[in-house]
Amino acid sequence: MESTAARINPEAVRSYDLRGIVGRQLDLCDARQLGLAYAAWVRARGLRRIAVGRDGRLSSPDLERALVEGLLAGGVEVHRLGLGPTPQLHFAVHAHGLDGGIMVTGSHNPRDENGFKLVVGSEPVHGETLRALVATPAAPAAGGALLELPVLEAYAGRLQAEVRDGRFTVVWDCGNGAVGAVIRRLTQGLPGRHFLLNSRVDGRFPAHHPDPSVAANLRELRTMVLAHEADLGFAFDGDGDRLGVVDASGTIVWPDQLLLLLAEEVLRISPGASVVGDVKSSRVLFEGIAQLGGRPVMAPSGYVRVREAMRRERAPLAGEMSGHVFFADCWQGTDDALFAAVRLLDCLSRPGRTLADFRRGLPPTAITPELRIPCPESRKPQVLAQIGERLAADGDRVDTTDGLRVTTADGWWLLRASGTEPKLTIRCEAAGEAGLRRLRATVAEHLRACGLSLGPESPLALPRLR
Repeated sequence: MESTAARINPEAVRSYDLRGIVGRQLDLCDARQLGLAYAAWVRARGLRRIAVGRDGRLSSPDLERALVEGLLAGGVEVHRLGLGPTPQLHFAVHAHGLDGGIMVTGSHNPRDENGFKLVVGSEPVHGETLRALVATPAAPAAGGALLELPVLEAYAGRLQAEVRDGRFTVVWDCGNGAVGAVIRRLTQGLPGRHFLLNSRVDGRFPAHHPDPSVAANLRELRTMVLAHEADLGFAFDGDGDRLGVVDASGTIVWPDQLLLLLAEEVLRISPGASVVGDVKSSRVLFEGIAQLGGRPVMAPSGYVRVREAMRRERAPLAGEMSGHVFFADCWQGTDDALFAAVRLLDCLSRPGRTLADFRRGLPPTAITPELRIPCPESRKPQVLAQIGERLAADGDRVDTTDGLRVTTADGWWLLRASGTEPKLTIRCEAAGEAGLRRLRATVAEHLRACGLSLGPESPLALPRLR
């Protein structure tokens, strides 16, 4: 048995979860120690009944076993869910009144990485609380118990109940991720025609990388939507909390556009309600929410921070550009891409409404895809501070909700630190391509002054009209 004085590798402790390269930054000792530390943390708060789930990565079964060993040695009651998406764990905690949960998942990260998402009660553990938890002195305790808790049937049935009507032809790209079995069961009970892609769980992700926020990863989905003459298509990340959508023409409907469509339905039911979008979202979203009579709220990026803003503002709906969508009535406001997908189907079931028609009716803008450029964690604050000082000296309009969102006569550009990777993220949006070129040049100049380069193949050189 490892010493209880052992400590989890600090390189694996991120802003919102634990994550790292398996065998280098994260190993079985870390998993077992996390189980011990988590058990000590929850027992000190009078909590004991904990759900554990895992995604389909090749390293997840071993990491789950080590985690469960630590939890049992720490004296808690483990309700093992087995293979499934992260939202299924949230559903289990909510439906069975459990005290918390841990999901073994690398989410959308490369296949050689893995990690853990932690929940205590219904709240994600992150930031200083996460750092305090993993540092908790851990000692074995009596009373550990292991129970199997199959919830797939109940979870899929609850999702199915969200679709009241509408016969659509839909293509579902499971991305070889953990959603495959749930989507197979879900679509068996939905009206219409449903075609599943890459539904076999395979932690090597042979079809494409499981991140629907990247356009290249939606190429197969777009092709198959056209081939099947489908009404729309869905794509999911490795653990099922990020959603990608394409319409009948094979055109990507970006998350901020999707959020505006969902806001129409939410604001019809709850006039004047707040709707939260993250700082990477288009101005079209925030202006559109206001035109619908809602109150637009801009939140920092990061699924935890968007959820916090939703709860603070008592908003029924929130989302961010990475594909996380939150409904307040979904497992106490968690981000469930399958729930968002079925709510969209229900929304589209109203007569005379197609997803393609909605997208074509939006004001056109020229916008870059999100760009992530490498930047060491230690340099992120320095780069943002240096650029912020120059912007202040020039008198520019800067929103510091999360990083630097700069508004100019041409539009806006954003530079912020990624909360999950050692990278900076960038977006620009303008009314037309000429304005976008000027925004891109401005961003490139600021980065060059800090010794960073976008590179000759940067997506910032590839604006898209939408």
